[in-house]
Amino acid sequence: MTARRSRGDGGLHWDEQRQRWIASVTVGYAPDGKRIVRKASGKTKTEAKAKLKEILRDHDDGLASGPANFTVADAVTSWLTYGLQGRDTETVANYRILSDKHIIPALGARKLRDLNAEDVDRWLMGKARTHSTRTVRLLHSCLNRAVQFAQARDKVKRNVVALCEPPRLRWRPQGLIPTGSLDWC
Repeated sequence: MTARRSRGDGGLHWDEQRQRWIASVTVGYAPDGKRIVRKASGKTKTEAKAKLKEILRDHDDGLASGPANFTVADAVTSWLTYGLQGRDTETVANYRILSDKHIIPALGARKLRDLNAEDVDRWLMGKARTHSTRTVRLLHSCLNRAVQFAQARDKVKRNVVALCEPPRLRWRPQGLIPTGSLDWC
């Protein structure tokens, strides 16, 4: 017979309908007295236990765990809707065009918690090949502010876009070329 898990360590159970192991833990209580339960699932018991440990570690570190399915497109859309209050209508329109044309098609489907600095750097380098320095900086700024907005609302733990810098461009006879990695020339 297996030993009972300690109190506060969460629970594991098999969900017959979903054919998955479900891990759940109570991380606190809402102001109305209801439990705040975080859940994770995995195909194997080991996978579900690992996700449960991650939830518990984040909770112990004081990090809020946002929804797993929150995407970059959700973050950008939320920022455009609620984060630009008091801005000029032309500024909002400019940010919306940049986001709809460049950010959402390229990065929008990525889960925000899975977005990493390398993805952002690669995306910015690609944009630097065809767009002006100002446009690339505006794209970086829009994405950075959207992720900051999501971070302030506990949708993501950290802002990886803030770790990246837009590539600097310099004039060459062939045209504008980003300084840094020139392996694509």
